[in-house]
Amino acid sequence: MKKRLLPGLIALLAAQPAFSLDLMETYEQALSYDSGIASARAQFEAQQAATDVSKSALLPQIAAFAEGNHTDFESKNGQSDDSYRTLNYGVQLTQPVFRADNWFEFDASQFQTEAAEAQYNLAQQQLMLDVSTAYFDVLRAQDTVTTAQATEAAIQRQYEQAQERFDVGLIAITEVYEARASYDDAKSQRIAAENQLNVAKEQLARLTGEYPADLENLRQNFPLGRPEPMNPNAWEATALEQNWSIQAALSELNANEANLKVAKSGHLPTLDLEASYGETDYDGRLTSQGEGTQAVVGLSLNVPLYMGGGTQAGVRQQRSLVTAAEEDLNTARRDVQVNTRSLFLTVNNNIETANAFEQTIISRRSALDATRAGYEVGTRNIVEVLDAERAYYVALRDYANARYDYVVNTLQLKQAAGTLSPQDLLELNNWLSEGAQGIEALANDEEVLDDPMQ
Repeated sequence: MKKRLLPGLIALLAAQPAFSLDLMETYEQALSYDSGIASARAQFEAQQAATDVSKSALLPQIAAFAEGNHTDFESKNGQSDDSYRTLNYGVQLTQPVFRADNWFEFDASQFQTEAAEAQYNLAQQQLMLDVSTAYFDVLRAQDTVTTAQATEAAIQRQYEQAQERFDVGLIAITEVYEARASYDDAKSQRIAAENQLNVAKEQLARLTGEYPADLENLRQNFPLGRPEPMNPNAWEATALEQNWSIQAALSELNANEANLKVAKSGHLPTLDLEASYGETDYDGRLTSQGEGTQAVVGLSLNVPLYMGGGTQAGVRQQRSLVTAAEEDLNTARRDVQVNTRSLFLTVNNNIETANAFEQTIISRRSALDATRAGYEVGTRNIVEVLDAERAYYVALRDYANARYDYVVNTLQLKQAAGTLSPQDLLELNNWLSEGAQGIEALANDEEVLDDPMQ
């Protein structure tokens, strides 16, 4: 069984410099607040204790005993009446010699502990993914608000210019109406984007317990690297070996197979070693005969012959549970295979998409400049200018979304392969910067894409 992920986080967090809220700090808050990870940890600890309980059935059982009685004896002829108290006390040891069911129950409990550990590790990876997704969803929503505000401001300027041109008789009123309609539409989209930003902040606050203020964003020179290795078969092989969902399903299958052996052992005899040492005292008895100490050592054999059909029914039950566990394992493997290969393709597609949108921004900017110039000399109308404004800001937004998709899908690919760890968040966190404002930098600096170090 591989090491748990959580202990390794402490050293990583200790090495982090203190600046405004970043991804690692957000994850640290979620670790101490999220109820899902706390539940998985408690379930794992409970199963560890259950293993110790099952182990105790294999070890010696030592007990002290004491018994006190009062006897009042009256004979029929009245010549040997007696009244006395009896006290028996001592210790007794029982050591199982052959109990196959206890051994198999211990094996099943160990496998269940491994399954609980796998589920705990899976919960840790899921929390990393949930926090990262929620974190970048906030940034995504912020970028959408930025583009919506920029679009609204640009169209508002065009509307005002159209109104001024109409007032001096240069254009028809229809162009003013077109500009006003576009402005109203941009305003409604900005309002919807601001609401979506509030919703995204609520989702992140659900994980951390605090509403995010300013989040650090990806730097503009964040590299979109290809998955390593660049072979979907290699990623699939790693996932089949290390994915925690598969590990949990495999441990559950092993536990059910051990429980099947427990059920079958109901047909087997049991043998215990029993030893006791005790003392008997009489108080008030006419004779002291029977007083003294007694040591007994022996073996106790029990051979089940007929248990009402319960043993056979238990075997049938466990066989069905083993079959169900085998099918669950097959389902987990198939799901992981499909998800891993799909995410591998998706990450590579995100890179191509981001590169395409990067070029689209440059093209849209050039088209917008040309359209504005044409409008100034009368060869383009206001509708064409508004469309060019919208297309430019949509390209900015789509480029930012493609980068966020790449980040989240890369983390999902690593989770599917079972390799996602806090180190991955740390490396991603190093590409965040307090000064990076997402597409706001692109919207305000038309040359930012031409300089990869900007």
